[in-house]
Amino acid sequence: MPPRADDVRVTTARLKLAGAVLALGLLLVSPAAAKDRAAPQGGHTASLEAELLVEINEVRAEHGLRPLRANARLATAAGAHSREMVARGFFAHASSDGTPFWRRIRHFYGDGGYGYWSVGENLLWSSPDVDAAEAVRMWLQSAPHRKNLLTSRWREVGLAALHTSAAPGSYGGRPVTVLTADFGVRG
Repeated sequence: MPPRADDVRVTTARLKLAGAVLALGLLLVSPAAAKDRAAPQGGHTASLEAELLVEINEVRAEHGLRPLRANARLATAAGAHSREMVARGFFAHASSDGTPFWRRIRHFYGDGGYGYWSVGENLLWSSPDVDAAEAVRMWLQSAPHRKNLLTSRWREVGLAALHTSAAPGSYGGRPVTVLTADFGVRG
């Protein structure tokens, strides 16, 4: 049974290359991030994910909200979606076969045996890359993304950051970093 419509927060953020200027002048600045930029096709950027969790929890603390715990199952769901979007050249909450995001997440972050289950998702892509502080800042400037970041019922999050030197389809063959944040609560 699908979650109630008001439990599902479908959101997207999409940044594009505008002429020779990168959207919002995004750059990764840490030495670890510089190493990630050189990652092979579909390279995983664990340092960006860790920094993103810190940034999200700092914003939540500023708003009197409890921090989110990293959840491996949500991270697996987020990683599968980031990889699929990069490999197939699309950017959307629904999977390439049209499966709604909450069904995809439910496959990894089951709802069985719980009286309450709810998930949400934030997406972002940037060319060529983005750092955690900038990603959270962009999400905060978008009402639906801000709502997901500051939803008090969320208890867990799974984060996936993927960088590739040339992504097909919607990404126009450009180098991109794709972020997926899957939020959840079960109780």
